[in-house]
Amino acid sequence: MAVTTAGVLFIVSLVVALVAVHKPFGDHMFRVVSGRRHFRVERGIYRLVGVDAGAEQSWGVYARSVLAFSAISILFLYAFMRLQDHLWLSLGFDPVLTHGAWNTAVSFVTNTNWQWYSGESAMGHLVQMAGLAVQNFVSAAVGIAVAVALVRGFARRRTGDLGNFWVDLTRVTLRILLPISVLGALALMIGGAVQNLSAGTEVTTLTGGSQTITGGPVASQEVIKELGTNGGGFYNVNSAHPFENPTTWTNWLEIFLILVIPFSLPRVFGRMVGQNRQGYAIAAVMAVLAVASIALTNVFELAGDGTVPQAAGAALEGKEIRFDVSNSATFAAATTLTSTGAVNSFHDSYTALGGMMPLVNMMLGEVAPGGVGAGLYGMLILAVITVFVAGLMVGRTPEYVGKKIGAREIKLASLYFLVTPALVLTGTAAAFATGNNSTALNTGPHALSEVLYAFTSASNNNGSAFAGLTVSTPWWNTALGLCMLLGRFLPIILVLALAGSLARQQPTPAAEGTLPTHRPLFVGMVVGVTVILVALTFLPALALGPLAEGL
Repeated sequence: MAVTTAGVLFIVSLVVALVAVHKPFGDHMFRVVSGRRHFRVERGIYRLVGVDAGAEQSWGVYARSVLAFSAISILFLYAFMRLQDHLWLSLGFDPVLTHGAWNTAVSFVTNTNWQWYSGESAMGHLVQMAGLAVQNFVSAAVGIAVAVALVRGFARRRTGDLGNFWVDLTRVTLRILLPISVLGALALMIGGAVQNLSAGTEVTTLTGGSQTITGGPVASQEVIKELGTNGGGFYNVNSAHPFENPTTWTNWLEIFLILVIPFSLPRVFGRMVGQNRQGYAIAAVMAVLAVASIALTNVFELAGDGTVPQAAGAALEGKEIRFDVSNSATFAAATTLTSTGAVNSFHDSYTALGGMMPLVNMMLGEVAPGGVGAGLYGMLILAVITVFVAGLMVGRTPEYVGKKIGAREIKLASLYFLVTPALVLTGTAAAFATGNNSTALNTGPHALSEVLYAFTSASNNNGSAFAGLTVSTPWWNTALGLCMLLGRFLPIILVLALAGSLARQQPTPAAEGTLPTHRPLFVGMVVGVTVILVALTFLPALALGPLAEGL
Protein backbone atom coordinates (compact mmCIF):
# COMPACT_ATOMS: atom_id res chain seq x y z
CA MET A 1 0.00 0.00 0.00
CA ALA A 2 1.36 3.44 -0.94
CA VAL A 3 2.49 5.67 1.91
CA THR A 4 0.02 8.40 0.91
CA THR A 5 -2.93 5.98 0.76
CA ALA A 6 -2.01 4.46 4.12
CA GLY A 7 -1.73 7.95 5.62
CA VAL A 8 -5.17 8.93 4.32
CA LEU A 9 -6.75 5.77 5.71
CA PHE A 10 -5.02 6.40 9.04
CA ILE A 11 -6.53 9.90 9.24
CA VAL A 12 -9.97 8.81 8.05
CA SER A 13 -10.13 6.07 10.67
CA LEU A 14 -9.29 8.63 13.35
CA VAL A 15 -12.06 10.93 12.14
CA VAL A 16 -14.60 8.09 12.13
CA ALA A 17 -13.62 7.04 15.66
CA LEU A 18 -13.82 10.59 17.01
CA VAL A 19 -17.23 11.15 15.41
CA ALA A 20 -18.46 7.87 16.90
CA VAL A 21 -17.48 8.77 20.48
CA HIS A 22 -18.26 12.50 20.30
CA LYS A 23 -21.87 12.17 21.43
CA PRO A 24 -21.72 9.37 24.07
CA PHE A 25 -18.49 10.61 25.64
CA GLY A 26 -19.63 14.23 25.51
CA ASP A 27 -22.90 13.24 27.19
CA HIS A 28 -20.94 11.40 29.89
CA MET A 29 -18.84 14.51 30.61
CA PHE A 30 -22.02 16.61 30.66
CA ARG A 31 -23.51 14.34 33.32
CA VAL A 32 -20.30 14.51 35.33
CA VAL A 33 -20.17 18.31 35.48
CA SER A 34 -23.93 18.83 35.80
CA GLY A 35 -24.94 16.05 38.19
CA ARG A 36 -26.07 16.69 41.75
CA ARG A 37 -25.02 13.39 43.31
CA HIS A 38 -21.63 13.08 45.00
CA PHE A 39 -19.86 9.74 45.25
CA ARG A 40 -18.73 8.54 48.67
CA VAL A 41 -15.04 9.00 47.86
CA GLU A 42 -15.78 12.52 46.65
CA ARG A 43 -17.59 13.39 49.86
CA GLY A 44 -14.57 12.11 51.77
CA ILE A 45 -12.28 14.42 49.79
CA TYR A 46 -14.56 17.39 50.44
CA ARG A 47 -14.53 16.72 54.19
CA LEU A 48 -10.74 16.28 54.13
CA VAL A 49 -10.11 19.68 52.52
CA GLY A 50 -13.00 21.44 54.25
CA VAL A 51 -15.13 22.14 51.19
CA ASP A 52 -18.89 22.69 51.22
CA ALA A 53 -19.86 20.83 48.05
CA GLY A 54 -23.27 22.51 48.00
CA ALA A 55 -21.91 26.06 47.98
CA GLU A 56 -21.47 27.87 44.67
CA GLN A 57 -18.78 30.44 43.89
CA SER A 58 -18.69 33.78 42.11
CA TRP A 59 -16.13 34.24 39.35
CA GLY A 60 -13.74 35.96 41.76
CA VAL A 61 -13.90 33.17 44.33
CA TYR A 62 -13.62 30.55 41.57
CA ALA A 63 -10.52 32.31 40.20
CA ARG A 64 -8.94 32.61 43.65
CA SER A 65 -9.55 28.90 44.22
CA VAL A 66 -7.80 28.05 40.93
CA LEU A 67 -4.85 30.30 41.80
CA ALA A 68 -4.57 29.06 45.39
CA PHE A 69 -4.65 25.40 44.36
CA SER A 70 -2.05 26.02 41.64
CA ALA A 71 0.24 28.07 43.90
CA ILE A 72 0.24 25.36 46.58
CA SER A 73 0.88 22.74 43.88
CA ILE A 74 3.90 24.66 42.57
CA LEU A 75 5.38 25.03 46.05
CA PHE A 76 4.80 21.36 46.85
CA LEU A 77 6.29 20.13 43.59
CA TYR A 78 9.29 22.46 43.90
CA ALA A 79 10.02 21.16 47.41
CA PHE A 80 9.50 17.57 46.23
CA MET A 81 12.22 17.93 43.59
CA ARG A 82 14.62 19.86 45.79
CA LEU A 83 14.38 17.16 48.50
CA GLN A 84 14.22 14.11 46.27
CA ASP A 85 17.57 12.74 47.47
CA HIS A 86 15.96 12.23 50.91
CA LEU A 87 12.88 10.48 49.55
CA TRP A 88 12.02 6.83 49.03
CA LEU A 89 12.56 5.53 45.47
CA SER A 90 14.87 8.43 44.63
CA LEU A 91 17.19 6.00 42.76
CA GLY A 92 20.14 7.96 44.16
CA PHE A 93 19.47 11.08 42.10
CA ASP A 94 20.67 14.43 43.40
CA PRO A 95 18.22 17.27 44.13
CA VAL A 96 17.04 19.09 41.03
CA LEU A 97 18.78 22.44 40.52
CA THR A 98 16.83 25.46 41.78
CA HIS A 99 16.11 26.97 38.36
CA GLY A 100 15.29 23.54 36.97
CA ALA A 101 12.94 22.72 39.84
CA TRP A 102 11.18 26.07 39.38
CA ASN A 103 10.76 25.48 35.66
CA THR A 104 9.49 21.92 36.09
CA ALA A 105 7.10 22.77 38.93
CA VAL A 106 5.54 25.59 36.92
CA SER A 107 5.56 23.44 33.80
CA PHE A 108 3.54 20.56 35.24
CA VAL A 109 1.13 22.70 37.27
CA THR A 110 0.30 24.78 34.17
CA ASN A 111 -0.32 21.58 32.15
CA THR A 112 2.61 22.49 29.87
CA ASN A 113 4.98 19.71 30.92
CA TRP A 114 7.91 21.22 29.12
CA GLN A 115 10.96 19.10 29.94
CA TRP A 116 14.49 20.47 29.91
CA TYR A 117 15.75 17.14 31.31
CA SER A 118 15.41 13.43 30.69
CA GLY A 119 13.08 11.87 33.23
CA GLU A 120 15.07 8.64 33.23
CA SER A 121 18.24 10.36 34.44
CA ALA A 122 16.95 13.19 36.64
CA MET A 123 13.82 12.16 38.55
CA GLY A 124 13.21 9.30 40.96
CA HIS A 125 10.09 7.15 40.80
CA LEU A 126 8.36 8.82 43.75
CA VAL A 127 8.79 12.33 42.35
CA GLN A 128 7.50 11.21 38.98
CA MET A 129 4.51 9.29 40.34
CA ALA A 130 3.42 11.33 43.38
CA GLY A 131 4.55 14.67 41.97
CA LEU A 132 4.57 14.94 38.20
CA ALA A 133 1.94 12.30 37.40
CA VAL A 134 -0.51 13.78 39.92
CA GLN A 135 -0.18 17.16 38.24
CA ASN A 136 -0.77 15.50 34.87
CA PHE A 137 -4.27 14.76 36.13
CA VAL A 138 -5.20 17.77 38.24
CA SER A 139 -3.74 20.43 35.94
CA ALA A 140 -5.83 18.99 33.10
CA ALA A 141 -8.86 18.92 35.39
CA VAL A 142 -8.30 22.61 36.13
CA GLY A 143 -8.56 23.38 32.40
CA ILE A 144 -11.83 21.46 32.06
CA ALA A 145 -13.22 23.11 35.20
CA VAL A 146 -12.50 26.60 33.84
CA ALA A 147 -14.11 25.70 30.51
CA VAL A 148 -17.21 24.43 32.31
CA ALA A 149 -17.36 27.64 34.37
CA LEU A 150 -17.35 29.70 31.16
CA VAL A 151 -20.12 27.57 29.67
CA ARG A 152 -22.15 28.09 32.84
CA GLY A 153 -21.72 31.81 32.25
CA PHE A 154 -23.45 31.42 28.89
CA ALA A 155 -26.09 29.03 30.25
CA ARG A 156 -27.13 30.83 33.44
CA ARG A 157 -29.12 34.01 33.89
CA ARG A 158 -29.03 36.83 36.44
CA THR A 159 -26.70 35.10 38.87
CA GLY A 160 -23.15 35.54 40.06
CA ASP A 161 -22.58 31.83 40.64
CA LEU A 162 -20.42 29.69 38.35
CA GLY A 163 -20.33 26.43 40.29
CA ASN A 164 -17.75 25.15 42.73
CA PHE A 165 -14.15 24.77 41.59
CA TRP A 166 -13.31 22.06 44.13
CA VAL A 167 -16.29 19.96 43.10
CA ASP A 168 -15.48 20.37 39.39
CA LEU A 169 -11.81 19.51 39.98
CA THR A 170 -12.61 16.38 41.97
CA ARG A 171 -15.31 15.06 39.64
CA VAL A 172 -13.32 15.58 36.44
CA THR A 173 -10.27 13.85 37.91
CA LEU A 174 -12.09 10.86 39.38
CA ARG A 175 -14.84 10.32 36.82
CA ILE A 176 -13.21 11.30 33.51
CA LEU A 177 -9.41 11.34 33.56
CA LEU A 178 -8.67 8.40 35.87
CA PRO A 179 -10.96 5.86 34.13
CA ILE A 180 -9.61 6.73 30.68
CA SER A 181 -6.03 6.51 31.90
CA VAL A 182 -6.58 3.02 33.32
CA LEU A 183 -8.21 1.72 30.13
CA GLY A 184 -5.61 3.43 27.94
CA ALA A 185 -2.71 2.06 29.99
CA LEU A 186 -4.07 -1.49 29.70
CA ALA A 187 -4.41 -1.08 25.92
CA LEU A 188 -0.86 0.23 25.60
CA MET A 189 0.53 -2.64 27.68
CA ILE A 190 -1.28 -5.08 25.40
CA GLY A 191 0.41 -3.28 22.53
CA GLY A 192 3.85 -3.76 24.08
CA ALA A 193 4.45 -0.65 26.22
CA VAL A 194 6.52 -1.46 29.29
CA GLN A 195 5.01 -1.16 32.79
CA ASN A 196 7.41 -1.79 35.67
CA LEU A 197 9.10 -0.28 38.69
CA SER A 198 12.57 -1.78 38.39
CA ALA A 199 15.32 0.23 40.03
CA GLY A 200 17.77 -0.49 37.26
CA THR A 201 18.91 -3.25 34.95
CA GLU A 202 22.40 -3.71 33.55
CA VAL A 203 22.39 -4.47 29.85
CA THR A 204 25.24 -5.23 27.47
CA THR A 205 25.58 -2.94 24.49
CA LEU A 206 26.51 -4.04 21.00
CA THR A 207 29.95 -2.52 21.49
CA GLY A 208 30.68 -4.88 24.36
CA GLY A 209 30.28 -2.40 27.18
CA SER A 210 27.50 -2.23 29.73
CA GLN A 211 25.20 0.48 30.98
CA THR A 212 22.38 0.79 33.48
CA ILE A 213 18.90 1.59 32.31
CA THR A 214 16.20 2.64 34.69
CA GLY A 215 12.72 1.23 34.47
CA GLY A 216 9.58 3.13 35.37
CA PRO A 217 5.81 3.36 35.11
CA VAL A 218 6.04 3.84 31.37
CA ALA A 219 2.60 2.73 30.20
CA SER A 220 0.74 4.76 32.81
CA GLN A 221 2.81 7.88 32.09
CA GLU A 222 2.35 7.40 28.37
CA VAL A 223 -1.44 7.35 28.52
CA ILE A 224 -1.44 10.38 30.82
CA LYS A 225 0.76 12.10 28.27
CA GLU A 226 -1.52 11.24 25.38
CA LEU A 227 -4.62 12.49 27.18
CA GLY A 228 -3.18 15.90 26.54
CA THR A 229 -1.66 16.28 29.96
CA ASN A 230 2.01 15.41 29.65
CA GLY A 231 4.96 16.38 27.53
CA GLY A 232 8.31 14.64 27.38
CA GLY A 233 7.44 11.36 29.01
CA PHE A 234 9.82 9.12 30.94
CA TYR A 235 12.60 8.97 28.35
CA ASN A 236 12.20 12.56 27.04
CA VAL A 237 11.94 11.26 23.48
CA ASN A 238 8.26 10.69 23.97
CA SER A 239 6.41 8.41 21.64
CA ALA A 240 9.45 7.91 19.44
CA HIS A 241 10.68 5.41 22.04
CA PRO A 242 9.53 1.81 21.39
CA PHE A 243 8.94 1.29 25.11
CA GLU A 244 6.31 4.05 24.99
CA ASN A 245 4.90 3.62 21.49
CA PRO A 246 5.75 0.18 20.10
CA THR A 247 3.56 -0.21 17.00
CA THR A 248 1.48 1.58 14.41
CA TRP A 249 -1.77 0.81 16.19
CA THR A 250 -0.49 2.14 19.52
CA ASN A 251 0.49 5.26 17.55
CA TRP A 252 -3.12 5.49 16.33
CA LEU A 253 -4.42 4.96 19.87
CA GLU A 254 -2.23 7.69 21.29
CA ILE A 255 -3.42 10.22 18.70
CA PHE A 256 -7.01 9.21 19.44
CA LEU A 257 -6.44 9.76 23.17
CA ILE A 258 -4.91 13.15 22.43
CA LEU A 259 -8.02 14.30 20.56
CA VAL A 260 -10.94 12.54 22.23
CA ILE A 261 -11.54 14.86 25.22
CA PRO A 262 -11.14 18.26 23.48
CA PHE A 263 -13.23 17.15 20.48
CA SER A 264 -16.00 15.89 22.79
CA LEU A 265 -16.18 19.00 24.98
CA PRO A 266 -18.21 21.02 22.41
CA ARG A 267 -20.97 18.46 23.00
CA VAL A 268 -20.88 19.46 26.68
CA PHE A 269 -21.21 23.12 25.64
CA GLY A 270 -24.23 22.36 23.45
CA ARG A 271 -25.94 20.32 26.18
CA MET A 272 -25.34 22.94 28.88
CA VAL A 273 -26.68 25.90 26.86
CA GLY A 274 -29.63 23.80 25.69
CA GLN A 275 -28.72 24.03 21.99
CA ASN A 276 -26.83 21.01 20.69
CA ARG A 277 -26.37 22.65 17.30
CA GLN A 278 -24.20 25.35 18.95
CA GLY A 279 -21.89 22.60 20.13
CA TYR A 280 -21.82 21.07 16.66
CA ALA A 281 -20.84 24.45 15.19
CA ILE A 282 -17.89 24.80 17.59
CA ALA A 283 -16.82 21.20 16.87
CA ALA A 284 -17.05 21.97 13.12
CA VAL A 285 -14.72 24.97 13.46
CA MET A 286 -12.23 22.82 15.35
CA ALA A 287 -12.51 20.06 12.73
CA VAL A 288 -11.98 22.38 9.75
CA LEU A 289 -8.82 23.88 11.26
CA ALA A 290 -7.52 20.48 12.39
CA VAL A 291 -8.06 18.74 9.04
CA ALA A 292 -6.43 21.64 7.18
CA SER A 293 -3.42 21.57 9.49
CA ILE A 294 -2.98 17.79 9.32
CA ALA A 295 -3.32 17.83 5.53
CA LEU A 296 -0.77 20.64 5.07
CA THR A 297 1.73 19.06 7.45
CA ASN A 298 1.48 15.78 5.53
CA VAL A 299 1.83 17.52 2.16
CA PHE A 300 4.92 19.48 3.21
CA GLU A 301 6.64 16.40 4.65
CA LEU A 302 5.68 14.01 1.85
CA ALA A 303 6.70 16.54 -0.81
CA GLY A 304 10.07 16.85 0.89
CA ASP A 305 11.60 19.94 -0.71
CA GLY A 306 15.34 19.50 -1.08
CA THR A 307 17.67 17.16 -2.96
CA VAL A 308 17.89 14.41 -0.34
CA PRO A 309 14.17 14.28 0.59
CA GLN A 310 13.19 14.21 -3.08
CA ALA A 311 15.63 11.38 -3.74
CA ALA A 312 14.25 9.43 -0.77
CA GLY A 313 10.64 10.15 -1.74
CA ALA A 314 9.82 12.08 1.44
CA ALA A 315 11.44 13.89 4.37
CA LEU A 316 12.59 10.84 6.35
CA GLU A 317 15.15 12.50 8.64
CA GLY A 318 14.16 12.39 12.31
CA LYS A 319 11.24 10.02 11.69
CA GLU A 320 10.68 6.54 13.10
CA ILE A 321 10.48 4.09 10.17
CA ARG A 322 7.82 2.04 11.96
CA PHE A 323 5.46 5.04 11.75
CA ASP A 324 6.52 6.35 8.30
CA VAL A 325 6.36 10.02 7.29
CA SER A 326 2.60 10.44 7.14
CA ASN A 327 1.78 9.00 10.56
CA SER A 328 4.61 11.04 12.07
CA ALA A 329 3.31 14.23 10.46
CA THR A 330 -0.23 13.47 11.67
CA PHE A 331 1.09 12.92 15.21
CA ALA A 332 3.01 16.22 15.08
CA ALA A 333 -0.07 18.12 13.94
CA ALA A 334 -2.34 16.50 16.53
CA THR A 335 -0.02 17.19 19.46
CA THR A 336 0.53 20.85 18.56
CA LEU A 337 -3.14 21.43 17.81
CA THR A 338 -3.68 20.34 21.43
CA SER A 339 -1.67 21.05 24.58
CA THR A 340 -0.14 17.58 24.66
CA GLY A 341 3.39 18.41 23.61
CA ALA A 342 4.22 14.78 22.84
CA VAL A 343 6.22 13.88 19.73
CA ASN A 344 7.02 10.71 17.83
CA SER A 345 9.51 12.39 15.49
CA PHE A 346 12.13 15.14 15.57
CA HIS A 347 10.36 18.43 14.69
CA ASP A 348 13.70 20.18 14.17
CA SER A 349 14.36 17.84 11.23
CA TYR A 350 11.11 18.65 9.44
CA THR A 351 11.20 20.58 6.19
CA ALA A 352 11.03 24.35 6.60
CA LEU A 353 7.32 24.55 5.82
CA GLY A 354 6.56 21.25 7.55
CA GLY A 355 8.21 22.58 10.69
CA MET A 356 6.23 25.78 10.36
CA MET A 357 2.91 23.94 10.76
CA PRO A 358 3.41 22.88 14.41
CA LEU A 359 4.38 26.50 15.11
CA VAL A 360 1.23 27.81 13.43
CA ASN A 361 -0.91 25.24 15.26
CA MET A 362 0.24 26.60 18.61
CA MET A 363 -0.03 30.20 17.43
CA LEU A 364 -3.71 29.58 16.66
CA GLY A 365 -4.09 29.38 20.43
CA GLU A 366 -4.38 25.59 20.35
CA VAL A 367 -8.10 25.70 19.70
CA ALA A 368 -8.44 23.01 17.05
CA PRO A 369 -9.36 21.20 19.24
CA GLY A 370 -6.90 22.56 21.79
CA GLY A 371 -5.98 21.38 25.23
CA VAL A 372 -8.32 19.63 27.65
CA GLY A 373 -10.68 22.47 28.55
CA ALA A 374 -8.35 25.20 27.31
CA GLY A 375 -9.28 24.44 23.70
CA LEU A 376 -12.99 24.91 24.35
CA TYR A 377 -12.71 28.16 26.25
CA GLY A 378 -10.20 29.47 23.71
CA MET A 379 -12.58 28.67 20.85
CA LEU A 380 -15.50 30.29 22.67
CA ILE A 381 -13.40 33.45 23.07
CA LEU A 382 -12.83 33.46 19.29
CA ALA A 383 -16.58 32.95 18.76
CA VAL A 384 -17.25 36.01 20.94
CA ILE A 385 -14.78 38.07 18.90
CA THR A 386 -16.40 36.83 15.68
CA VAL A 387 -19.94 37.84 16.66
CA PHE A 388 -18.61 41.23 17.73
CA VAL A 389 -17.01 41.75 14.31
CA ALA A 390 -20.21 40.56 12.61
CA GLY A 391 -22.28 42.93 14.75
CA LEU A 392 -20.14 45.86 13.65
CA MET A 393 -20.75 44.90 10.02
CA VAL A 394 -24.54 45.06 10.29
CA GLY A 395 -24.83 47.76 12.96
CA ARG A 396 -26.35 45.55 15.69
CA THR A 397 -25.36 44.76 19.25
CA PRO A 398 -23.62 41.39 18.92
CA GLU A 399 -25.15 38.39 20.71
CA TYR A 400 -23.97 34.84 21.27
CA VAL A 401 -26.26 32.08 22.56
CA GLY A 402 -28.60 34.71 23.96
CA LYS A 403 -25.98 36.86 25.70
CA LYS A 404 -25.05 40.36 24.56
CA ILE A 405 -21.40 41.02 23.85
CA GLY A 406 -20.86 44.54 25.13
CA ALA A 407 -17.80 46.67 25.85
CA ARG A 408 -16.76 44.72 28.95
CA GLU A 409 -17.09 41.34 27.26
CA ILE A 410 -15.11 42.28 24.14
CA LYS A 411 -12.37 43.92 26.21
CA LEU A 412 -11.91 40.72 28.20
CA ALA A 413 -11.95 38.62 25.02
CA SER A 414 -9.42 40.90 23.31
CA LEU A 415 -7.07 40.87 26.29
CA TYR A 416 -7.30 37.07 26.34
CA PHE A 417 -6.17 36.89 22.73
CA LEU A 418 -3.29 39.35 23.23
CA VAL A 419 -1.66 37.61 26.21
CA THR A 420 0.16 34.78 24.44
CA PRO A 421 1.39 36.78 21.39
CA ALA A 422 2.85 39.36 23.78
CA LEU A 423 4.68 36.64 25.71
CA VAL A 424 5.89 34.81 22.60
CA LEU A 425 7.22 37.85 20.74
CA THR A 426 8.67 39.58 23.82
CA GLY A 427 10.41 36.39 24.93
CA THR A 428 11.87 35.71 21.49
CA ALA A 429 13.14 39.28 21.22
CA ALA A 430 14.65 39.10 24.71
CA ALA A 431 16.51 35.88 23.86
CA PHE A 432 18.19 37.50 20.86
CA ALA A 433 18.78 40.82 22.64
CA THR A 434 20.59 39.12 25.53
CA GLY A 435 22.55 36.69 23.37
CA ASN A 436 20.83 33.61 24.75
CA ASN A 437 19.96 32.54 21.21
CA SER A 438 23.57 31.28 21.08
CA THR A 439 22.39 28.00 22.61
CA ALA A 440 20.59 27.20 19.35
CA LEU A 441 22.14 24.38 17.35
CA ASN A 442 21.64 26.13 14.02
CA THR A 443 22.15 29.63 12.64
CA GLY A 444 20.11 31.90 10.39
CA PRO A 445 16.34 31.51 9.94
CA HIS A 446 16.32 28.03 11.45
CA ALA A 447 17.82 29.38 14.70
CA LEU A 448 15.01 31.92 14.87
CA SER A 449 12.52 29.10 14.36
CA GLU A 450 14.06 27.14 17.26
CA VAL A 451 13.84 30.11 19.65
CA LEU A 452 10.38 31.14 18.43
CA TYR A 453 9.14 27.56 18.84
CA ALA A 454 10.38 27.39 22.45
CA PHE A 455 8.52 30.54 23.51
CA THR A 456 5.42 29.62 21.50
CA SER A 457 5.30 26.20 23.13
CA ALA A 458 5.81 27.59 26.64
CA SER A 459 3.41 30.53 26.35
CA ASN A 460 0.65 28.37 24.87
CA ASN A 461 1.25 25.63 27.48
CA ASN A 462 1.99 23.03 24.83
CA GLY A 463 5.27 21.54 26.01
CA SER A 464 6.68 20.20 22.74
CA ALA A 465 10.15 21.26 21.61
CA PHE A 466 11.61 22.01 18.21
CA ALA A 467 14.83 20.60 19.68
CA GLY A 468 18.23 21.82 18.62
CA LEU A 469 18.04 24.42 21.39
CA THR A 470 19.76 24.01 24.77
CA VAL A 471 17.36 25.31 27.42
CA SER A 472 18.87 23.84 30.62
CA THR A 473 20.42 27.17 31.64
CA PRO A 474 19.20 29.51 34.40
CA TRP A 475 18.10 32.15 31.88
CA TRP A 476 16.06 29.77 29.75
CA ASN A 477 14.49 27.94 32.68
CA THR A 478 13.49 31.24 34.29
CA ALA A 479 12.22 32.91 31.12
CA LEU A 480 10.24 29.93 29.88
CA GLY A 481 8.86 29.33 33.38
CA LEU A 482 7.51 32.89 33.48
CA CYS A 483 5.93 32.45 30.04
CA MET A 484 4.26 29.21 31.14
CA LEU A 485 2.97 30.81 34.34
CA LEU A 486 1.59 33.97 32.74
CA GLY A 487 0.39 32.15 29.63
CA ARG A 488 -1.74 29.85 31.79
CA PHE A 489 -3.21 31.99 34.54
CA LEU A 490 -3.73 35.41 32.93
CA PRO A 491 -6.07 33.88 30.30
CA ILE A 492 -7.85 31.84 33.00
CA ILE A 493 -8.56 34.98 35.04
CA LEU A 494 -9.90 36.75 31.94
CA VAL A 495 -12.07 33.74 31.01
CA LEU A 496 -13.60 33.56 34.49
CA ALA A 497 -14.20 37.32 34.53
CA LEU A 498 -16.01 36.97 31.19
CA ALA A 499 -18.03 34.06 32.58
CA GLY A 500 -19.09 36.14 35.56
CA SER A 501 -20.15 39.03 33.32
CA LEU A 502 -22.22 36.74 31.09
CA ALA A 503 -23.87 34.90 33.99
CA ARG A 504 -25.25 38.17 35.40
CA GLN A 505 -27.09 38.97 32.16
CA GLN A 506 -30.70 38.28 31.34
CA PRO A 507 -30.81 36.23 28.10
CA THR A 508 -31.85 38.16 25.00
CA PRO A 509 -34.35 36.35 22.76
CA ALA A 510 -33.22 35.86 19.17
CA ALA A 511 -34.70 38.46 16.81
CA GLU A 512 -34.91 38.71 13.04
CA GLY A 513 -31.56 40.47 12.83
CA THR A 514 -29.72 38.07 15.15
CA LEU A 515 -26.79 36.33 13.51
CA PRO A 516 -27.38 32.55 13.53
CA THR A 517 -24.34 31.04 15.22
CA HIS A 518 -25.04 27.42 14.37
CA ARG A 519 -24.89 27.57 10.56
CA PRO A 520 -22.02 27.02 8.10
CA LEU A 521 -21.71 30.80 7.54
CA PHE A 522 -20.78 31.35 11.17
CA VAL A 523 -18.43 28.36 11.13
CA GLY A 524 -16.63 29.88 8.16
CA MET A 525 -16.50 33.29 9.85
CA VAL A 526 -14.89 31.89 13.01
CA VAL A 527 -12.33 30.00 10.93
CA GLY A 528 -11.56 33.19 8.99
CA VAL A 529 -11.26 35.37 12.08
CA THR A 530 -8.97 32.83 13.75
CA VAL A 531 -6.62 32.58 10.78
CA ILE A 532 -6.60 36.33 10.08
CA LEU A 533 -5.87 37.29 13.69
CA VAL A 534 -2.98 34.85 13.87
CA ALA A 535 -1.65 35.94 10.46
CA LEU A 536 -1.69 39.61 11.41
CA THR A 537 0.04 38.89 14.71
CA PHE A 538 2.73 36.37 13.80
CA LEU A 539 3.36 36.74 10.05
CA PRO A 540 6.46 38.97 10.46
CA ALA A 541 8.08 36.43 12.82
CA LEU A 542 7.17 33.51 10.55
CA ALA A 543 8.50 35.42 7.53
CA LEU A 544 11.90 35.76 9.18
CA GLY A 545 11.98 32.14 10.30
CA PRO A 546 10.39 29.13 8.54
CA LEU A 547 9.07 31.05 5.52
CA ALA A 548 12.48 32.57 4.82
CA GLU A 549 14.11 29.16 5.20
CA GLY A 550 11.53 27.56 2.93
CA LEU A 551 12.06 30.17 0.22
